[in-house]
Amino acid sequence: MSPISLSPARALICIAALLTGCASNAIYRSNYQPCTVSPGNACERNSLHIYNPGANNEYTLGFVEIDDQGQVRDRRQMHALLDMLYSKAAQESVLMTVFVHGWHHNANPDPLDSNIERFRENLARLSDMETDRSKKLGRPARKIVGIYVGWRGESIDVPPFNYLTFWDRKNTAQDVGHLGIAELLIKLEEIANVRNALKPPIRSRLVVIGHSFGGAVVYSATSQILASRFIDSQQGKAYTGDAKGFGDLIVLLNPAFEALQYSPFYDLAQSRCSYFRGQLPRLAILTSEADDATGILFPLGRIFSTLFEEHDDLVRTDCKHMLKLDEGEADRSTVGHYEPLISHTLKPLKDGQSMLAATSETMENIWDLQTPGGSTRFDNMVLTHLNRTVPQNPYLNIRVDKEIINGHNDVFNEKVMQFIRLLIELSTVDVDDDRDNVVNGYDECPGTAEQSIVNDKGCAIDQLCSCDVNWKTPGDFISCTSLVSGGFLREGLIGKDERANILSAAVRSGCGIKSKKARHSN
Repeated sequence: MSPISLSPARALICIAALLTGCASNAIYRSNYQPCTVSPGNACERNSLHIYNPGANNEYTLGFVEIDDQGQVRDRRQMHALLDMLYSKAAQESVLMTVFVHGWHHNANPDPLDSNIERFRENLARLSDMETDRSKKLGRPARKIVGIYVGWRGESIDVPPFNYLTFWDRKNTAQDVGHLGIAELLIKLEEIANVRNALKPPIRSRLVVIGHSFGGAVVYSATSQILASRFIDSQQGKAYTGDAKGFGDLIVLLNPAFEALQYSPFYDLAQSRCSYFRGQLPRLAILTSEADDATGILFPLGRIFSTLFEEHDDLVRTDCKHMLKLDEGEADRSTVGHYEPLISHTLKPLKDGQSMLAATSETMENIWDLQTPGGSTRFDNMVLTHLNRTVPQNPYLNIRVDKEIINGHNDVFNEKVMQFIRLLIELSTVDVDDDRDNVVNGYDECPGTAEQSIVNDKGCAIDQLCSCDVNWKTPGDFISCTSLVSGGFLREGLIGKDERANILSAAVRSGCGIKSKKARHSN
């Protein structure tokens, strides 16, 4: 036969080879009962795993799997997770951490996907940190629950043909973000918000992490919600306050989506010229300078997709910050590799470089002190503001030094995980608006005056016995002050001399004496 007559046969052989290398399109975790993992039981087919029960690093890991069309593969799997969370969050505070994997990964237990293994290690460390911090703050530790969102990040698992799935998996990531995972994330946030409204307060938190195309999944699912909540925080609405996020924090690691998708969001955040000092980060994008997958391969893949599109050059000036946007370059580049939109750098701490470190105990105060072009130390890393955005802007687009993240998949190393864990602690910190050392939700007397002595419920004596109350007689006010101050004395909050001064002031205050006008009206 001639070579020409063989070409169809060769084509069929190649197609057959690719088909036999198709990644599984079936559910991996089909047993929806909780299972305690032990050396003799890996719980491979269970979707709910319990690790290290009773230990300082105890955590729970749940799986939710989504198909190529963005649909939850089996809603019973998702509902098993949600039912467990509703039950747990009704009794104690929960810190929920969602991880959405990227290209070439899935929820496979055999062999175990490397992302699952690294995610488990990080959950154990996070649980350790939470246990230590809760002891220092004198509150119960939040229970750590990880949610691993599995989708078909690989459609062909035969190298090098699996690299031809770029366009296919990119489109699938968008479907996953717009459909199944959006429902899951909204339900998880609902659990946190509903439980936070209960009395006594249970303060559950939600953090969402996405890697590579998983970052695109998360951004697709949450970007419109983030934009809507940002607008609600601006003047002209009901109030001007801190910009709210989705859950408590979103982290995107080497995300694989276009900078052009992020630019309207960047513009929106820049339109606000100042933020309150207590504004916490709500979105953190971390991209390694050594990530060739998003820095080189992604733009090459986008050249063909954008070949016949028209692009303009735009200039923005918001709050004295100028942005020159090349739409063509922004449409081909990922968000972490488009220079004009990068707001921070993260680099190793240099030898001899001295600055106060943002630890789990001090980070909130240090974060409040950000300045244009200033730096903040996180462990042995330095986060530097590039003076392109307003300080305290809650949306961070960070270029990461290759010594911290060395490539596209090096996102679970201890350096970057420590940075993310500190960000999580910062973003899920309990807020104390009146700074009386009793956090909101536990504070039964908000608005305490500065430097007031308060009890464990956040109440000062003048709040429990307020002169503004319609006392029948001055004696009633004095009796209240005597009773409450006696309690403060027994608890060691005040001394005898302080109590005597408080009672003397109560006698002189005139509280409970009706005005002449009030007496005549009676």
